[in-house]
Amino acid sequence: MRVAYLGPAGTFSEDALEVSHFAPEGFEPMLCETIPEAIDALATGEADRAMVPVENSIEGSVRPTLDGLIEHADEVRIAGEFDHEIRSALIARSSVNFESIEAVISHPQPLAQCALFLRTELPKAELRVASSTSAAVKQVANANEQWAAVGPARAAELYDCVVLREGIEDEPGNVTRFLWLEPREGEGVGSDPTGGTGSSWKTSLAFAELGADHPGALVDALQEFSSRQVNLVRIESRPMRRELGRYRFFIDIEGRTGADPIDAAIEGLKSKAEWVRNLGSYPSQSP
Repeated sequence: MRVAYLGPAGTFSEDALEVSHFAPEGFEPMLCETIPEAIDALATGEADRAMVPVENSIEGSVRPTLDGLIEHADEVRIAGEFDHEIRSALIARSSVNFESIEAVISHPQPLAQCALFLRTELPKAELRVASSTSAAVKQVANANEQWAAVGPARAAELYDCVVLREGIEDEPGNVTRFLWLEPREGEGVGSDPTGGTGSSWKTSLAFAELGADHPGALVDALQEFSSRQVNLVRIESRPMRRELGRYRFFIDIEGRTGADPIDAAIEGLKSKAEWVRNLGSYPSQSP
């Protein structure tokens, strides 16, 4: 089985994949340079599965994942979720004083998750963006300048660097939620990686275009769930990418498709929105 994920080697995504219960023994890792590339690989059949980050407890949603799920809603679906604790480290080519560090490089999410540390401990360092934490460490390893990277400590070993300080994230309990994606083969719920032992399920939906703009349009749409006692556990809006003021909404609800009142609520939502996408039903990791 080929599993696509954000590479190169040494990313938080690779950490999560190795400790999660999703990938089978002997899987073939497929390193991708970006999150959209990982989702594209699954959608086109180059990969059999994909694992991508979707939400962080400090910085919120990972927008490329949300956009990719919509773009490929007809080809892929969510089959599971996995919460992975994120421990960030400051990494350099060799031991160096903080005062000498000219630039700090990382993916935008870890830079934001460590913003307080970087602002107080390295106030003069320039912050630079890389496509992944591992790419940032590799860039630092190959540079002659006094640069540092933010990434997992294991990346320092892979690229012959040193950890200057570990646990630099601003908040304890920094957790990223990853999604396990599989091909959409017909309709229905995703596979249960727990072997059927999971007792609670989630369904992720996206919808947009609630008709003529009027007060309470979104409330009217969401009442399709509340009126049926279906619990909404997450909501997010993203621009439609057409013009200002037009949005699409992502929601997570408790329950699985194929069971009432979930199906009835989704049908009701379809009567309020121009389009609705079922992104997948899957076992919930939350209690």
